[in-house]
Amino acid sequence: MEDTLRTLVALGFTLLLVMLRLEAAQFGAAEYDEEDRDGRRPSFLRRLAWYLIGVGGVLAILLIHPAPGSELFMGPGDRGLAILLGFLLGAAGAAQAAAVAWYHFRRLRLPAVETYPGALVNGIATAFVDEAVFRGALLGCLVVAGIEPVAAIVIQALIYTLATRLGAPGRDRYMFVLSLGIGLVGGWITTVSGGFAAAFLAHGVTRFAVFLTTGHTGQLLPRGLENEDVERRRRTPEGWRVVLARDEARPGRVRAGAGREGAPARERRARGR
Repeated sequence: MEDTLRTLVALGFTLLLVMLRLEAAQFGAAEYDEEDRDGRRPSFLRRLAWYLIGVGGVLAILLIHPAPGSELFMGPGDRGLAILLGFLLGAAGAAQAAAVAWYHFRRLRLPAVETYPGALVNGIATAFVDEAVFRGALLGCLVVAGIEPVAAIVIQALIYTLATRLGAPGRDRYMFVLSLGIGLVGGWITTVSGGFAAAFLAHGVTRFAVFLTTGHTGQLLPRGLENEDVERRRRTPEGWRVVLARDEARPGRVRAGAGREGAPARERRARGR
């Protein structure tokens, strides 16, 4: 009876952490740890609160559940296999991040050096909370409930992708596909290795690689709309020619000496009569 009660309490904490992931945007954490359109960064205390609540909830599950390691995958599992799979998939994640950055921006868009510490903390904390909650507690609860492992992996991956809100209008579709891939691949290596350590390692490397190659934690802009791209177009003659061409193409705009007579031309004709 006591074990059943502790299991239900741990399930309650798991659902609360899923809700916390839904509210990451309100805290400015995870994919939302970057400047908004007005150039303002999220409050450090709000981000810190999200990290602390997430890590605290994971620790509470570890303390309350009667067998978190064997039933909920909330442990390292096979350490040798976890390290091997983690590094292999982390390298693959870093390679795809570089490829997407080159396709998206035609270059590796390295961020400012002073942003590295905050991005590293955000990447590690987000990867830990995500993997412990979704590939650990949630996936374990689904398997313990009698759901087939493959179906459980798909279910938790879909829940995770929806919880990140990356499918909302205006969000970059690459990040949506990446989060779904992290959920599916992370769930698979968790069941293979017996713990979420491998998924945590691969997720952390991939997330930080996306930041290093694109300069974003998860809010990629369309090609050519980055701040430096817009500023470069404003400073080049080509940019000014485009602006003038657009102005001249506006309906009702009259250039002097073209089409209709301008006011100075009419005055000269009047004086000559």
